[in-house]
Amino acid sequence: MENVQIFWDPNGIELEQLGRKTKSGDPTDGDTPYVRMPIRMLGIDTPETNYQGGETTANNKFADLKTKLESGDFDNWIDAGLKAQLLPKLTNAGTLQISQGEAAKVVFKDLLDVRLTKPGSNTPRSLFIRSADDHFDSFGRLLAYIAPNYSKNELATLTDDDRKTFNLLMLESGWAASIIIYPNLPKNKDLRMAREAVKNAKANGLGAWSDSNMLTGYEYRMCMKLHKAMKDAKPSNGFFIKESSWVTRFCVDMTTLKVYTPQKYYQVEPHNRIFIWPKDVRQAVGELNLIAAE
Repeated sequence: MENVQIFWDPNGIELEQLGRKTKSGDPTDGDTPYVRMPIRMLGIDTPETNYQGGETTANNKFADLKTKLESGDFDNWIDAGLKAQLLPKLTNAGTLQISQGEAAKVVFKDLLDVRLTKPGSNTPRSLFIRSADDHFDSFGRLLAYIAPNYSKNELATLTDDDRKTFNLLMLESGWAASIIIYPNLPKNKDLRMAREAVKNAKANGLGAWSDSNMLTGYEYRMCMKLHKAMKDAKPSNGFFIKESSWVTRFCVDMTTLKVYTPQKYYQVEPHNRIFIWPKDVRQAVGELNLIAAE
């Protein structure tokens, strides 16, 4: 196993399990309601099923994006290596992304159905939730790792494989790419497991990785934003497009500690990527001992 240079020990927070008391407004007493809320599973990114339009709209946008990239008008503002990486993946990208997103949803539902049912019975098992140090994302979703909730007696008999989170299982299936964003980093052991899961899925063509033209969810959203930025660009200013309008996160290679500028993320293997928002770069450089890539 390659040497992962990131050592992190997040505090996180364990929340009361969900599964039996989730009806909105169903209180246990005068100051404790139970509410439903969306959870954004930490560290993973599955293909999109409906982002900025349906299949036809998406295919048209990506076809136009490909035409604009091939025109050369935007070469001053787009990294040549990134352009070369993206071009082969833009034909019918909407169809592929949405079909893969639907397949990922089926796999996840099957995992939930199997692992949240107690063996030998139809009794449902509640959901264990561990939140990140930053509890919510910009959409108000709880950022968390989720797994079946086991009793103390059960935990004493379970192996590490038995305790795997749904986050890790989706990475292992190949239907999710990793998207680890500082400062919400997993512990070193969990980081290594996530890395190995993605590396193995990609090497063996599992799930979405079976198609070499797949775009990860974050690349798909990036391309949508890039298309909009190109549409808004004007010949009068040399087709200038502002980088922050479509790609913003810096990328770290967790095996070398080298940090790459946003458009250079493709130079890091998908299983080695850790992303950093611009506002957090200075702090991350100090805390993780990062070095600039050449």
